[in-house]
Amino acid sequence: MGCSRSAVVDRSEGEAFSVSFLKMALKFEVLGKFNRARAARLALPHFVCQTPLFMPVGTQGTIKGLTNNQLEEIGCQIILGNTYHLALRPGAELVDDLGGLHKFMNWKRALLTDSGGFQMVSLLHLADITEQGVTFQSPVDAKPMLLTPEESIQIQNKIGADIIMALDDVVKTTITGPRIEEAMYRTVRWIDRCIAAHKRPDEQNLFGIVQGGLDPVLRDICVRGLVDRNLPGYAIGGLSGGEDKDSFWRVVAQCTAALPEDKPRYVMGVGYPLDIVVCSALGADMYDCVYPTRTARFGTALIPEGLLKLKNRAMANDERPIDPTCLCMVCRNYTRAYLHCVVTKDPMGSQLVSYHNLSYMMRLSKDLHTSIVKGQFPEFVQGFLRVQFPKGDIPEWVCNAMEVAGIDISTCCAP
Repeated sequence: MGCSRSAVVDRSEGEAFSVSFLKMALKFEVLGKFNRARAARLALPHFVCQTPLFMPVGTQGTIKGLTNNQLEEIGCQIILGNTYHLALRPGAELVDDLGGLHKFMNWKRALLTDSGGFQMVSLLHLADITEQGVTFQSPVDAKPMLLTPEESIQIQNKIGADIIMALDDVVKTTITGPRIEEAMYRTVRWIDRCIAAHKRPDEQNLFGIVQGGLDPVLRDICVRGLVDRNLPGYAIGGLSGGEDKDSFWRVVAQCTAALPEDKPRYVMGVGYPLDIVVCSALGADMYDCVYPTRTARFGTALIPEGLLKLKNRAMANDERPIDPTCLCMVCRNYTRAYLHCVVTKDPMGSQLVSYHNLSYMMRLSKDLHTSIVKGQFPEFVQGFLRVQFPKGDIPEWVCNAMEVAGIDISTCCAP
C-alpha cells in the first residue's frame, strides 16, 4: 500500500510506526485460522488492531462513566460513534473545525462511525424513508432532518473515523414481505451513492452493510452486489432485532462464507459473549453493542459463568470480587458487597461495573485471538461452553452452529 500521505499508527505494544495507504486505508492480515474462525491484524490509520475484537459504543464520543485512559488500560482498540447523534450534538461542522472526532474527544486509537441507518429501526416513529434518504424528526428540537447517503458520508468525512459505514435501509428481521426485498435493493443502490460521495478514501475506510432479512436469496444478492464494489470491509446488518437464534447464526454463517477472505467482516449489534464466540467460530471478526455497559447500569456484571446480578440480596455480605479470575482494576479492589451497596444507587457503581464488563469483553476478544493463533481454538470454545453450561445444557442453536463451524463440542453436552 502507498499514497501521498503517511499515517502514524499506534500499536498495542506501544510502538509507533509508519504505514502508507493507497485506495484503502487499512491492511488486513490473517495470522491464524481454525476452519472458518480466523485471527487477524487489522492496521487502521490510528491503530493496529487484533481480531476478533469487540467495540464499545460511545454514541456521542464518550463511553458513559469511563475515561479514555481507562479504555486504553483495559485494551479497547476501536470505539464506535453514532453519526446521527453526533450530527445533532455537537454537530459535524464543530467536530470538523476542532480537528475531527479523534482530537475532539482526545482518543488516539481507532474510531468507527455508523451511518445513522439503524435509527430507521430504533426511531422509526420519527422517520420517513424514501429513495432520497431518511427524514428524521429531531429529538432535540423536533425539526425535520434529511439524511441521504451523500449527507451521511459527508458528515462521517468531517467526523474523521477510521471506519465509516454506508447508509443502508434497515428493517427489523421480524418483518416479512416485500419491505425486506425493497430495503435490500435500496441498500445496494445507496452504496454507489456512498462511494461517489466519499472524499477521503485514503484516510477512511467505507464498509458496506449486507441486508436481506432472514431470506437467504436476498442476503446472497446483497453480498454479491457489495463484493462487486470491492470495498475495504463488509458488515452483516439487520440482526439482533428479535429474530430467533437459529435464524441468527444461519445468516451469519451464510454471509461470512460468501464474503472475501482478505477483508474484515463485522457483525453489527452483537454483544452477548456467547454470540461473539459462535460468530467468531463462523468466521466473523468485529462486533459492537451497548449491552456490556447498559447491563452494567442495571447492576449486572459479566462473568465466565454468565451473569452476576449485584443487586441480589445474596451479594450484600459477599467479600469476593466480581470474578476471581479477572485482573481488572475493579476485581482487584472492590468486593461484591461494596458493589451491591453502590450499584444503581451511585454513579460510581455503574462506572465500576461498566469498567469490569468492558474489561471482560476485551479479555474475551484477546483470548479468542490468542487461541486461534496458537491452534487451540476448539479447546477454548469447549472450555468457554463448559463454564457457561456446567450441566451440559448447551442450546441447540449453538450445537448446530458449531457443527457447521467444524468444532466438536460433544464432550461439553449432556448425554
